Amino acid sequence: MNAGPAGTYDPHAFEPFAVAVDLAVFTVRAGDLHVLLIRRGQDPYAGAWALPGGFLLPRESAETAARRELAEETGLPAAAVAALHLEQLRTYSEPDRDPRMRVVSVAFTALVPDLPEPAADGGGDADRARWVPASGAGSLAFDHALILADARRRIGAKLEYTCLASAFCPPEFTLGELQAVYETVWDTSLDRPNFRRKVLATPGFVEAVPGAARLTGGRGKPAALYRPGPATALHPPLLRPTEGPHR
Repeated sequence: MNAGPAGTYDPHAFEPFAVAVDLAVFTVRAGDLHVLLIRRGQDPYAGAWALPGGFLLPRESAETAARRELAEETGLPAAAVAALHLEQLRTYSEPDRDPRMRVVSVAFTALVPDLPEPAADGGGDADRARWVPASGAGSLAFDHALILADARRRIGAKLEYTCLASAFCPPEFTLGELQAVYETVWDTSLDRPNFRRKVLATPGFVEAVPGAARLTGGRGKPAALYRPGPATALHPPLLRPTEGPHR
């Protein structure tokens, strides 16, 4: 830090730069992992698809900016945005990642149950928003393909040792629905009895909803309903298979 003779800080000693946020928001739709994208309505990259995001305002935190940008650029309900489980992913600071100026981005990732189709309201840089399969997102503006890849790896790893999978589920869910989350994120097939045994043997992972059941479309009896338990970490972890069939 540069200081003058009196120990005062010189704000002109360093080149200014902007701070932004980017969000990789995932959900499970129609048995596939989807990510929320916006189509840019302004340069740079006008017409290209990108992750939701934007610049921090002078008096807001990165997380506050992330929720504001998500609401502005997607039109998702304010209550849904406020309830999102946001997790900071990492900071992206390559000097040339944005052609406009030096921009350092704090990236977040979020997992949500199936939400309605978003509708960009013209706020920020977005003119359209949609859910797309994460595996088919294709090329994205800025370095957002890298952010998306990092976020997918983070989510896959966190499902092994945290209870985060239930964030993809409705408030009350069957073990089959929970298993579908793991299979979708990990892109693998799991043995149903073994998965059920591991989940129910993990303290605090899920708890049964007394007297509740849901018809699942099969010929068997209705499936019992569960809700998230008090635990946040899985002991022992629910490890991803190292070998096995892909979905």
